[in-house]
Amino acid sequence: MTESLLSIDGLRVEYRGSTGVTTAVRGVSLEVRRGETVALVGESGSGKSTLAHSVIGLLGGGIVTGGQITFDGARIEHASARTLRRLRGARIGLVPQDPGTSLNPVLRIGDQGGEVLRIHGRADRRTARLEAVRILEQAGLDRPELRARQYPQDLSGGQRQRVLIGIALACGPELVIADEPTSALDVTVQRRILDHLAERTAAAGTAVLLITHDLAVAAERADRIAVMQNGVIVETGSAAQVLGDPQHEYTRRLITAAPALVTSSGDAQRGTTARTARPDSATAAPLLTAVGLHKTFRIARDVTLTAVDDVSLAIGRGETLAVVGESGSGKSTTARIIARLERPDAGTVTFDGADISGLRGAQLRALRRRIQVVYQNPFVSLNPKLSVGAIVEEPLRAFGIGDRPARRAAVAELLEQVALPVEYRDRRPAELSGGQRQRVAIARAIALRPELLVLDEPVSALDVSVQAQILDLLEGLQAELNLAYLFISHDLAVVRRLADRVAVMRQGVVVETADTTVLFERPQNEYTRELLAAVPGARLEPVTPTLERTA
Repeated sequence: MTESLLSIDGLRVEYRGSTGVTTAVRGVSLEVRRGETVALVGESGSGKSTLAHSVIGLLGGGIVTGGQITFDGARIEHASARTLRRLRGARIGLVPQDPGTSLNPVLRIGDQGGEVLRIHGRADRRTARLEAVRILEQAGLDRPELRARQYPQDLSGGQRQRVLIGIALACGPELVIADEPTSALDVTVQRRILDHLAERTAAAGTAVLLITHDLAVAAERADRIAVMQNGVIVETGSAAQVLGDPQHEYTRRLITAAPALVTSSGDAQRGTTARTARPDSATAAPLLTAVGLHKTFRIARDVTLTAVDDVSLAIGRGETLAVVGESGSGKSTTARIIARLERPDAGTVTFDGADISGLRGAQLRALRRRIQVVYQNPFVSLNPKLSVGAIVEEPLRAFGIGDRPARRAAVAELLEQVALPVEYRDRRPAELSGGQRQRVAIARAIALRPELLVLDEPVSALDVSVQAQILDLLEGLQAELNLAYLFISHDLAVVRRLADRVAVMRQGVVVETADTTVLFERPQNEYTRELLAAVPGARLEPVTPTLERTA
């Protein structure tokens, strides 16, 4: 594992727009050897994705203005479009960050899975269909034959991400660039996907450039870690070196902020403690009660899927109830029913003592002010034609809150609360990183100061330091305004910190509900124990500080 496959030397990338020149990558040098996994970590906006996309010529408006990129001995920083098309998919696979916008909504999953094989002459139309099913099965999707006949919108966010991972690996590339490949995946599927990547590395000598904000994943999976800040790599070394004996102040801050890192014995996450249920939660009347929810979807002419099966939940005022489970377990469908974005086939939802299941018109509109949602995919939920300021102001304007100067001041305060500069109010969503877009979505959701906030994977796109800020923000708002949260997440470390109680879902059924401390320390259901065992970093040996370091 000594031969270099990808070599980046002094790379500089700029974006030029009406507001001037932005330098996203500043003289970066990085090497990925054959069969090696290198993790590139850092905050959103640090230049990680720009660096990765420069390798395959997918910079959009970006321009390589200096340095060189060498792949398998050939310079490619200014390669022709024809050369890059031959590399993409066949020799360099890409797992993009955003599954919601990376799949064609009008093509079946199987057709998209087999397309890369046909483009590179690995299969004809008939064999491509058969190979697509194999690709989906290897990527960890259940019922791959059925999934091949579905469209992207029929799948959960995690299932769509697995489709992209399968496509990236379809042709057996020498290098896979994985841009946040597991950010939308629950821990058990995350382990399976990362195990699959590791097996490919060992069996075929495939190298992986892993872009991630999850330090636990980087620690457990990478041979080497490079830490990036403001377009510069500030520290590089083995996982044990970088995380066990960080030399740069920025690296130390990232490690301190990471809720997902646990000790080798599986103790509580570093820097976090489990919350316990509020003393009055068992006696006070709940803010929301869902009883016997049932929801079935028709996913093919003769096939139905039961997404929610007799689910009952209760959320107290000022309480956080987390719902965890694998992607496709029914978490998001349950959340949509509770937020009155989906109608159940059976069951009732009561909010503040009133049945909201049949609300319409003005009554349903009034409910929207009291229940707000933060979606999993901020790129899809934000209007690309509106500025950040207009997006955050929209709910205030829709409900006639304040005059224009007051709303402008409120927008500035909201942006500050979610750690975005006020100057960002004039930017469009496409000008922001994935994490920055999610912060805009959170700012919009809290603008009306709702009583219940439905949070569907609200921090899955955020790097650890900003994630910590957002979680601090949510805790502060909850204490100040007595907000209740329905928190949908696959990140058990975040759940441990934020939730008072946890409900575990599997295949549409709630298999266990308990106070957070009880569930993490004494899980009763075998599936819950499986989820906890799959947390990244839970099996890491303690790292030993070392004085040796790669510059």
